[in-house]
Amino acid sequence: MCEVLAVPRSSYYDSLEKTTSKREIENLESKARYGAPKIHKTLLNRGFFLSLKRVQRLMKKADIRSITKKKYRPYPSKEKVVQLDNLLKRDFSTCTINEKWVADITYIPTVRDGWCYLASVLDLHSKKIVGYSFSRSMTSELVIEALQNACFSQKPRKGLILHTDLGSQYTSSEFTQHVQKQGIKQSFSQKGCPYDNACIESFHAILVNVK
Repeated sequence: MCEVLAVPRSSYYDSLEKTTSKREIENLESKARYGAPKIHKTLLNRGFFLSLKRVQRLMKKADIRSITKKKYRPYPSKEKVVQLDNLLKRDFSTCTINEKWVADITYIPTVRDGWCYLASVLDLHSKKIVGYSFSRSMTSELVIEALQNACFSQKPRKGLILHTDLGSQYTSSEFTQHVQKQGIKQSFSQKGCPYDNACIESFHAILVNVK
């Protein structure tokens, strides 16, 4: 491995013996997220008595800023939501794979591109993601690509139920046409009922909150 990577063997063995200091561990755990209030509290716990305002002044002088994650605020749709058939009816039981799929979109914060969107398709039998798509825009193309990837990898038979919410991407004519072409039956959650699509909602909630 050392020869392939052009790394001296001595450097490799030194890295094995090197121990991580307490300060380095603390820096890794904080992930540079500490702002003035947390730094102020940490200093007080270590016996350094100074005001919060002084900590703020010193941080500003040294140009130290904490890494913050902006709260995602979705834009409410002004379009009237039409209630569509709910074939799933919270029956998440299955007998085999490719019988019932659930799909949804979530937002993912990125360092370079800000808020991006992830469309996922989950098989209720295997509890695995069978298709997904990632984009900076929340469009019909995003969910179509996720479904295409799922169909390509799984090659489901006709009659598969695909359950989603009433988002404009899933109710668009482009997506509906693609679903019908694949012989898939569409099922929709009732308006304002996230429990109708609880499995994929839960997966995305865990994914977004992973630190």
